[in-house]
Amino acid sequence: MVLGELGNALAGALKKLGEHTVVDEEVMDACLKEVTKALLQADVNVQYVVAMKKNIVKSVNIAELAAGLNARKLLEKAVFQELCRMLEGGELAEAKKKKYEPKKGTPNVVMFVGLQGCGKTTTCTKYAYHYQKKGFKPALVCADTFRAGAFDQLKQNATKARIPFYGSYTETDPAKIAAEGVERFKAERNDLIIVDTSGRHKQEDSLFEEMRQVAESVQPDMTIFVMDSSIGQAAQDQARAFKATVDVGSVIITKLDGHAKGGGAISAVAATQSPIIFIGTGEHVDEFEPFDTKPFVSRLLGLGDWTGFIDKIQDFIPQDQEGGDLMDKLAQGHFTMRILYDQFANIQKMGPMSAVMSMIPGMGNDMMPKGQEKQSQAKMKRMMCLMDSMTDEELDSTSLKILQDPKRMERIGRGAGRHPGDVVELVEEYKRLAKMMGKMKGLKQPKKGGYGQQQAMGQNLAQMAQAIPPAMLKQMGGMGALSDMMKQLEGKDMGQMQQMMGKMMGGGK
Repeated sequence: MVLGELGNALAGALKKLGEHTVVDEEVMDACLKEVTKALLQADVNVQYVVAMKKNIVKSVNIAELAAGLNARKLLEKAVFQELCRMLEGGELAEAKKKKYEPKKGTPNVVMFVGLQGCGKTTTCTKYAYHYQKKGFKPALVCADTFRAGAFDQLKQNATKARIPFYGSYTETDPAKIAAEGVERFKAERNDLIIVDTSGRHKQEDSLFEEMRQVAESVQPDMTIFVMDSSIGQAAQDQARAFKATVDVGSVIITKLDGHAKGGGAISAVAATQSPIIFIGTGEHVDEFEPFDTKPFVSRLLGLGDWTGFIDKIQDFIPQDQEGGDLMDKLAQGHFTMRILYDQFANIQKMGPMSAVMSMIPGMGNDMMPKGQEKQSQAKMKRMMCLMDSMTDEELDSTSLKILQDPKRMERIGRGAGRHPGDVVELVEEYKRLAKMMGKMKGLKQPKKGGYGQQQAMGQNLAQMAQAIPPAMLKQMGGMGALSDMMKQLEGKDMGQMQQMMGKMMGGGK
C-alpha cells in the first residue's frame, strides 16, 4: 500500500493499546510518542504534528473520563479524526472547492500543469484510463514542445491504453497544437480531452507564461497540478506558487510508492486548500487511486475501507458476469474450475493485491510484501494457463475423479507447457477452495426490502464467517468487522451486494 512504512507504524501504535488491560496516561503518552515519531519520519511538518498531539490530549482527557467510557476506542477515534483534519487542511476544510467531476456526453477539457520530471505525461494517461473504465471517451493532446521525446512518450502510453492522441513533431507553438487538438477531438465527440503541457526544472516566468497562453487557447474546464511527492514539505511552497499564477483547481500527487516523504507532501498540499483528487501509487496505468481523506486514513491505520472495496469490485467486475448464477451455484455447493478461473481473472483486473488487501480491516500494509505479491500474481497466471489447457468437461466438473485422473493431468500439463507437479498444485488449490466454498452451501438470496431480507443477510453473514479461515477472520476483526461492513454499505441494493460478496468469496485465497 501507499506510505506502507507510515501505515505500519501508525497501525502498530494503535495495536499496542490492545496489549494493555487499562489505558492510563502513561499508555496514552507512549502511543502518541510512536504516532508523532512516525509522522515526523514521513516528513510531516513539525507544527502540524505538535498541534495534532495537543488536540488529541485535549479531546481524550484520561483523568476526567466518565465511568463506562472506553479510553482505547476514544483514543483511536481521536487519532483518526486529527489525521483527517490534518489531511483536509485543518479548520478550513469546509471552504475547500468541491472536487471536479467531468460530465459524460459533453466535452470536458482538462489541462495538466507541473514541473518537469513530476510524472505529468504518465499521469495524463492514468487519468484518461481511469475515466475510460467509467464509460468516458477520453483523448490526449500533447502540447509539450519543450522536452525532447515528450510526444513519443505520450503516443506510446496512449497506444498501450488504447486512447486516441494528438501532437506534432514540427509545430513549435504549444498553444496552437493544444487548440487544434481540442477542436479535433470535440468534432470527434470525445467527452474528456486532456491537454499535457510543458514542464521546467524550476518555477520560471517562461513556464507560467506558456501555461497562460495554452489556457487561453483551450479554455479548460479544470486545471490540474501534478506534483512529485518526493519533495516532502517543500510541496507546500510549490503548490502555492502555481496556485497564485494559474487557476489550479485540483492537485494529483505522484510517486507515493517510492519513498517515505509522501505524508509530508499530502499534508503540505492540504494546507494550501488545494483539493487532492488522485494519488499515483506506481508506474503502471492502473496504479492510480482517487484520494478521499477518511477512507485513506482508515486504510493507513489498518482499519480498512469496506465501501472502497465493494466499489472497486463494482468497477472491475461486470454486473452481468454470472451475478445471480454464481450465488445460486455457491448456494448449491457447486464450485468448478471455470468459476475459479473467472475469479482469478477478476482479481487481476482489480490491480495490485496489496492495495486491495489494505481495504480489508485487519489486513494491514505488511500483510503482503512486494516480493510475495509478485509470487502470488505469477502463481495465479500459471494456474490460469493450466486451466486454459482443460476441456469444457474438466472446467465444469466437480468430480475429483476426473480432475485427478493421471492421464488427464499429464495432458493438461503438456498442453500448458508446465510440469505435472504444477497440475497437482492447481488441483490441491481447487480442493482447498472448494472445501471453503462448500461451507457457503445454503446461502439465501433475499428479496429486496422487509424483515426477511435482514434475517437472510444475518444468516448469510454467519455462513460467510464459517467459510473464511479462522485466522483470516480473526485478523479482519471477527463477526464485528463483517457487521460493520454491512452498516457501511447500508442503502445499497442488497441483492447486488450478495452477488458482489459471492464474487469476492469466489476469488478468495
